[in-house]
Amino acid sequence: MTDPEASASSHILTELLDREKIRDCLARLARGEDRRNAELITCAYWPTAVVDLGIFTGTFDEYLAWVVPGSPDIPVTQHVLGQHLIDLHPDTAIVETPVLAYHRVTAPEGERDTVIGGRYIDWMDKIGDEWRIAHRTMLYDWCHDLGQATCWAAGLMGMPFDQDHYVGRAHHDPSEHLLGDPWRADT
Repeated sequence: MTDPEASASSHILTELLDREKIRDCLARLARGEDRRNAELITCAYWPTAVVDLGIFTGTFDEYLAWVVPGSPDIPVTQHVLGQHLIDLHPDTAIVETPVLAYHRVTAPEGERDTVIGGRYIDWMDKIGDEWRIAHRTMLYDWCHDLGQATCWAAGLMGMPFDQDHYVGRAHHDPSEHLLGDPWRADT
């Protein structure tokens, strides 16, 4: 005979752990996209996933081939995730995540900074003990062109800094050497 309180506590703990695994998966994906890191991105999607970003729709393999090299006209991105609304079921979840996506865009007149506000709607599946995205849709709420990009090469607010502190995340991110890859699925 099982103790009802122990069973309820076990269910609550499982649900809390599942929610945290979902949040970790989505953070790992944002980190991977900003760094164009195929391994981190792959760890966030099931191989049969479909990705619909409005500007791109396709299979996971098609998405990976598109996003990892990225456009040379977008040298830097940063995806900042908001609170996650998680509709959790035993082996599936629907997750809405607000996102602010910064992009430095190379244009004929010089680099420009833009910010996009939107939401990811993710259908996530749990297989074994692992949560990954089965289907992602991006909804766009607004976009703001911030105009001509500021050159940070000279430093910040008139104070110079070591060039290693501004390299853009897509290439040679110093945090990869400091942190390793703590979000890898196999660690």
